[in-house]
Parts: sequence; structure tokens; C-alpha cells
Amino acid sequence: MANTYTQLDIQLVFAVKGRESLIHKSWKEELYKYITGIVQNHKHKMLRINGMPDHVHIFLGYHPTQLIPKLVEEIKTSSNAFVREKGFTNFNFSWQEGYGAFSYSRSHRDAVIKYIDNQEQHHRKKSFREEYLEFLQKFEIEYKEEYLFDFQDIYSW
Repeated sequence: MANTYTQLDIQLVFAVKGRESLIHKSWKEELYKYITGIVQNHKHKMLRINGMPDHVHIFLGYHPTQLIPKLVEEIKTSSNAFVREKGFTNFNFSWQEGYGAFSYSRSHRDAVIKYIDNQEQHHRKKSFREEYLEFLQKFEIEYKEEYLFDFQDIYSW
């Protein structure tokens, strides 16, 4: 697209199916590298990725040639297969349906990166449910309780 310029920073948040704490510290970095490859192969810029055993935060510089739902579908489908192929867990790993997508201005980039980097510390004080509801309220997103993630907030550090 000639003469098309964009600056779109998006944070994606989604959870493991059943909100089970299946993402183990021993292989989460390999999973994050795999997801980073998916993001970059679609011309997006990975700004930060981190999470907890039951959910992930992906902050990216969004390239408008791909729809966000298609990107999330690709990340979830491919990373599900990756985890299974690698045999990282004996449990049936998959991502829950749905996701959150939140946009930020360039001036918020450093704060969002810091927030994502400090997930473990953050979740010692606040549950994933509290965090996610805070996102929805902060961004003034209308929602229905019955369509939110299954929240359990049990971490095994």
C-alpha cells in the first residue's frame, strides 16, 4: 500500500482452556519464541510477550494487512500444535475461545512493556479475573459475564 502509514500498538490477552496452569516455566520461553515467529512472519512487530501459567500477554506493533481475529486464530492454532508436537505437557493443551485486544498510543509503549514484563509480581496482588475486568472497564468495553474466560486463578509457582 503506497503512502499508507500506521502506528498501531495492540495488546492481546488470552487464556489456556479451562484456565488450567499448563504453561510451565521450563518451556514457556520456547513457546514465546514460537509465537514471536508467527507474529513476525505476518509483518507485525513483537514488542513484548509474557504471561502466567494460565494466560499470555502479547504486545505488538500491528501491521494492518492482517485482521486481528485471523492473527489470534493463527497464533492459537499453530501454538496448540507446537505444544502438542513438542510433548511439553501430558495434558491436553489448547487455548480458550476468545481474547482481549487493547490499543495503546505510542506514548504508552514503555508502560505496557513494563507491565507485561512484571506479570508474576503483578499477579501476586491481583487475580487474572481482576486484571481482565480492569482492562475491560478501563477501555470501556461492554461485556457479558457468561462470555468471559473461565477464571480460576490458581498458580503453581
